[in-house]
Amino acid sequence: MLLTALVAAPATGQPAWQDPAGSAEMRGTAVAADRAAATGIHFGKCAKEQDAPGSLQCGTVTVPLDYAHPDGKRIKLTVSRVKASGKDAKNSKRKVPRQGSLVYNPGGPGASSMDFPLAGFLPAWQRIAAAYDLVGYAPRGVDRSAPLSCQDPKRFVKAPSQAPTFPSESYKQERIAEAKAYARGCAERSGSALRHYTSLNNARDLEVLRAALGEPKLTFMGASYGTYFGALYATLFPSHVRRMVFDSAVNPDPDLIWYRNNLDQSVAFERRWTDFRTWVAKHDDVYGLGGTPEEVRHSYEKVRAQLAASPAGGKVGPAQLQGAFLEAGYFDDYWPQRATALSAYLKGDPKPLIEQAGPSPDAAAEQENGNAVYTAVECNDASWPADWRTWDRDNTRLARMAPFETWDNVWTNLPCAYWPVPRQKPLDVRTRPGALPPTLILAAERDAATPYEGARELQRRLSGSVLVTEKESGTHGIGGGPNQCVNGYLDAYLLEGRLPARRTGCAPHAEPKAVAPGDRSTSEETSGNAASAKDSQDSQDSMGSQHTADSKTTRQAP
Repeated sequence: MLLTALVAAPATGQPAWQDPAGSAEMRGTAVAADRAAATGIHFGKCAKEQDAPGSLQCGTVTVPLDYAHPDGKRIKLTVSRVKASGKDAKNSKRKVPRQGSLVYNPGGPGASSMDFPLAGFLPAWQRIAAAYDLVGYAPRGVDRSAPLSCQDPKRFVKAPSQAPTFPSESYKQERIAEAKAYARGCAERSGSALRHYTSLNNARDLEVLRAALGEPKLTFMGASYGTYFGALYATLFPSHVRRMVFDSAVNPDPDLIWYRNNLDQSVAFERRWTDFRTWVAKHDDVYGLGGTPEEVRHSYEKVRAQLAASPAGGKVGPAQLQGAFLEAGYFDDYWPQRATALSAYLKGDPKPLIEQAGPSPDAAAEQENGNAVYTAVECNDASWPADWRTWDRDNTRLARMAPFETWDNVWTNLPCAYWPVPRQKPLDVRTRPGALPPTLILAAERDAATPYEGARELQRRLSGSVLVTEKESGTHGIGGGPNQCVNGYLDAYLLEGRLPARRTGCAPHAEPKAVAPGDRSTSEETSGNAASAKDSQDSQDSMGSQHTADSKTTRQAP
């Protein structure tokens, strides 16, 4: 059972939903929020964010490391903002009333949204940016916000490296040793602070950020893992919610956090891997990789075998190949580029594959930091099997039907089996009828990183929420993307507070166009979905996905 304590919700005097850490954390959050409201955020020039339009501002907000002791050690979270333009995108002379701040989180754990406010210059976000200050931030542990590290970044990105689909016993023992060493490194580098990097503290930090922004109630959009701690916030502080958007929702069932969620994710990635191969086969006249999904798989396995024997450019092995094609499971924008790279390699040109899958030494520190945060949050949030035999049994069975992602998921999360600090018990996300304003859930029916059942479960648990589904699509993070139907519901909700009467659906966005190898238009680009783009760049997922030292480049919590 969860340890619970009822406390008064400041806005209504009604009992708030229970905080499993007890009333001390809730009181500490109230103290920190009062201090933040009095201090505010002093926005000024940004330290390192690229700001071509010249409108991005940055500042910090102070939060307790341990909410049970708000007068103890405190840390600073970096915050970014672009003020509401107030301009109608279609009629520059018409002024749009400001509706406050829209805070965004792209997921992870381990992702930053410091660049998110610049999304307001993209067409899909201009109406929202006219009415809202767009606010991003680096959560605790990320980037300059009391950054976490578990090992030397130079050792984090190992390349080339292997990634056997069906690992041998000796390979498993090597990875077990690495997982134990990584868990020890997290403890050695972070000390007693390590236990305070949790989803519940991310939700409490969001409450302090709301107060620092001077907002009486929070307007928030979270993608992927951002939906999970957003749901925790809605459960803990329902009377402080104005509007919330949950884009590509984590399944919040406490029995699934996080071990079983990752098993479900591996199954979903296998389905999405088939979607990609089906698309490639449909364009066999362009790529020449096979006219059926199975023939395309054989082409992929041929490349994998060749890379195992002789890494491309001395730095792209099977693990780097798998990491690059995992991204195609998140975003179908990548399908033409990845198919081109595979086709070119088999024709004797490894350059596109090296460009797309090769390690980036300049990003090693950022990737190591993101992976450290991902690991700490997920390991701290819940109990994980401590017996390797459980992991081995469950994933050996699963790999027979879903080999693409299964073992990579294991190696990403295995440090949690040997985690050196106490675990929490997940909060039972749930709101009473009328306690929470209506919220919007967005989901793609074939999303692999956060399988669709998670959105349905979240809708069942958040009373009054409405689910909008992009049918037959699998892009991870759909708000502000290429689907105008989805964007219409998003705009109507954020700008007018208007939701469809019941669960509804949108037709899928158009499939990517096949581009012949050699066409420079195959350079990496996103669909214009700013939320998804940031998720892909900055996060290391969980129930999703995260980067691993040798193969993952994008990981969002399941």
